[in-house]
Amino acid sequence: MFDDALFQKYLVQYKKDLTTGHWDAESYKWKAVKQFQENWDIGSQDFKDMLERSLEASSNLLTSYNHYPKNMLLEFATEAPEETRALFVSLFDESRDYLDRIEAFNLGSEVLRKTYRPTAKNHYQNENVITTYLWLRYPDKYYVYKYTVAKAAFEQLGSNRSIIKGRRGDNLRFHLGFYNEICERLKKDDELIDLFNSQLTPDYYPDPQLRTLTADFCYYVSNHKEENPSSNHLGSGEHDFWWLNANPSLWKPSSVPIGSSQSYTMYSENGSKRRVFQHFLDAKPGDALVIFETSPIKMITALGTISKDHDNERIYFEKTADIANPIALESLKTKQELASMEYFINPQGSLFKLTASEYQTIINMIEHSNTTLATSVRPYDKESFLRDVFMGKSDYDCLKSVLLRKKNVILQGAPGVGKTFAARRLAWSIMGKRDNDHIKLIQFHQSYSYEDFVMGYKPEGDSFALKHGVFYNFCQKAASHPEEQFFFIIDEINRGNMSKIFGELLMLIERDYRGSEATLAYDGSPFSVPENLYIIGMMNTADRSLAMIDYALRRRFSFFEMTPGFETTGFKAYQQQLASETIDELIALIEKLNDEIRTDKSLGTGFCIGHSYFCGVNPDEASDEWAREIVDYDILPMLREYWFDCDEKVLKWENALHGVFQQ
Repeated sequence: MFDDALFQKYLVQYKKDLTTGHWDAESYKWKAVKQFQENWDIGSQDFKDMLERSLEASSNLLTSYNHYPKNMLLEFATEAPEETRALFVSLFDESRDYLDRIEAFNLGSEVLRKTYRPTAKNHYQNENVITTYLWLRYPDKYYVYKYTVAKAAFEQLGSNRSIIKGRRGDNLRFHLGFYNEICERLKKDDELIDLFNSQLTPDYYPDPQLRTLTADFCYYVSNHKEENPSSNHLGSGEHDFWWLNANPSLWKPSSVPIGSSQSYTMYSENGSKRRVFQHFLDAKPGDALVIFETSPIKMITALGTISKDHDNERIYFEKTADIANPIALESLKTKQELASMEYFINPQGSLFKLTASEYQTIINMIEHSNTTLATSVRPYDKESFLRDVFMGKSDYDCLKSVLLRKKNVILQGAPGVGKTFAARRLAWSIMGKRDNDHIKLIQFHQSYSYEDFVMGYKPEGDSFALKHGVFYNFCQKAASHPEEQFFFIIDEINRGNMSKIFGELLMLIERDYRGSEATLAYDGSPFSVPENLYIIGMMNTADRSLAMIDYALRRRFSFFEMTPGFETTGFKAYQQQLASETIDELIALIEKLNDEIRTDKSLGTGFCIGHSYFCGVNPDEASDEWAREIVDYDILPMLREYWFDCDEKVLKWENALHGVFQQ
């Protein structure tokens, strides 16, 4: 039951506002339902792809304020599609009790989190999110439940029941019954139905039972106090959305910890009110912030939320997320959906209003550029490493210990010992999973520069723009997830001029200076290399065309020598699987060749022939022809380079190697 007079009071104002701005702000809800209804197929062969398409228009409902249920759900669907499908089969089973299904989905999500995302602190699939799924699937029966909205609507419509924190079961049942009562009353108002139908186009779900309209009406009520139901302050979605400019010379969002409280003055230095002062007055707790750095590179670098009411001097907010791959202003300008954004119309000011659809567009861009969905995060441990990389157990233990202690290590060795192959798997084994999202692999070359690596001006149209480099962006990504490990892998590290490439970051990569800030040369902003980032370099010691690594840099890295693994247990097991007498004889001869290379004063261990030349082939493909090609096109050209001044020695080994294939 509810107070009829209050209901009529709000309804009159709702009908007045519905066609004068409210619909533009809230119509995304009907679009979200239509998108879901047109794409949902529980039996889809590619469940994750189907789920992602179904929820494509629901980001505003499922992503907000450091709360990422959609991302987490899609991760579950990537790693465990059948288990995730089973959650939805159960949730959408109308023969089961409403509350039981919600509870089962919540518990099932926790099981998936522990199994596939144990480092995540939350699966985010709460009753608000789960009822959103139910509403999207059965829009003619259910409503989205949100505690704050339901509580306010109950109170402001004079309900004889209350929404009480902690009583989830009662709250969900009361909410469903109360909204059903409101819905029946709204169905009797022909004027409202005509107004609603006048806004509908084929892009929207027609809402024949007015369930979504009912939820929207109750949201409207919750956002308008009884004493002033004609107030024209309209929320968007759950709260309002704002764009906040941040001047890095005053405060840099990326240097502020997630969850820290911040404030922003409502007045300029000369004491005058900031532009669009009403925005500062309208911002309320729970409103979402898109935080935009105004220099040197204009880009969105963080998200936040208004944390408490203003005090007529300052607004207060918390940073809720870092954007590892920031969204540049140029990218934003390409979106037609943002063409009318207040900031684009007049960028003078500090706080700008965003519509719900504009906010959703920005969130979609952030999700697309910062996807955390791993294509494979299967478990990976020491035994997996030793099975893949032909290295002894003690060598692996030593290498892992050196990297974790020093934080920077260079794998050096002859060609074919598997340096690059081992580097990625070393990272996996330390993380305990095959997660390439936490790994960045690049290759240095003679032209590689600080501008590519850290920051620099790049051509853009008819001018130049300051852009962040690959290492800068990866450091920001690692800093945003301090509880996880990240690995930056540099192939051919000695091909680049490291002093030139790293610049002032040479000091920051040292273990003792991790987390310490230095001022970047280009923009004067503070920057640090996070403690949870590890650098693995690879260096080919047999390439005489390259100078050895700068001695001034050696103390920043530990050096681990990788040698041919013909004698390791793993390689011998692999060799046995090939079951080829010819290959067995060839490998035995290669080991003798390596003995001569080691004792050669002009060569040494760093020039030995690696085992990887003989790896990666299936037993049925390990033919004599395959082995002969390795000899003729990989090994002999290398020997001719090694002994360029000794034709007799090259000829001796050419005859010996070819002799393996003679019948």
